[in-house]
Amino acid sequence: MATTLKDRMAVVTGAGSGIGRGIALALGAAGAPVAALDLDGGSAEETASLIAKAGGRAKAFQGDTSKAADIDRAVGGAIAAFGPLEIMVNNAGILDGYFNVDEMDESLWRRVIDIDLTGVFLGCKRAVAEMLPRGRGRIVNIASVAGLNGTGGGAAYIAAKHGVVGLTRQMAVVYSARGITINAVCPGPILTNLRRHSQEILGPDIPDMSGRGIAVNDDQMRAVVPAGRRGTVEDIASAVCYLASDEAGYVTGHTMVVDGGWRAK
Repeated sequence: MATTLKDRMAVVTGAGSGIGRGIALALGAAGAPVAALDLDGGSAEETASLIAKAGGRAKAFQGDTSKAADIDRAVGGAIAAFGPLEIMVNNAGILDGYFNVDEMDESLWRRVIDIDLTGVFLGCKRAVAEMLPRGRGRIVNIASVAGLNGTGGGAAYIAAKHGVVGLTRQMAVVYSARGITINAVCPGPILTNLRRHSQEILGPDIPDMSGRGIAVNDDQMRAVVPAGRRGTVEDIASAVCYLASDEAGYVTGHTMVVDGGWRAK
């Protein structure tokens, strides 16, 4: 059966590009009014415009998800525009350049942790405040296969994504009996511009990350991924839509891996 999320308001962080935009578009297509939050306000506006052109409802918000006040402003604005918060997708994140502990300075560590882990915590905290009084809601956190093993990122990214998986599980234990499901999606190598966006956000002092890491080129990717190809943002968006739906009402505390078989190796 087709997933319908009609009139279930969703907030998506990092919705201006890549996986976040794909998730926002899919939620909009399934009938959810969408609040697209991004550090780049212009890209958030583009996402909202795409949803509207496809016949959906959306509103854009600019904000830094590592700041509670920015998340609060966006969620509050979304509720004023579209009604109660039903779905919270904590997607915003950046790469850390694949730098190891001996190569990484403290400022890079803190910035990546702030966005990739603290930002998820703040989004979850704001969502829970809205959902608990109503006794219902869906929270989906975007982690990574790097949150399940020791590859796929550098020290900060891997630590943050492991933290997202742990936070998801802890919250599921605490809140599932009160009507909220909390799950994580762990993407494998997905076709996005995440490296470039991460470089822009971190600034000119961060060494070039374009050639670092694993699965940098197609040959390396095929050596890692049994499916032999990179995933698409639509692959991740489909998983999120399922977890946000009624069909997933008994799925909570789960880490859904969408990686073309990477973790099976």
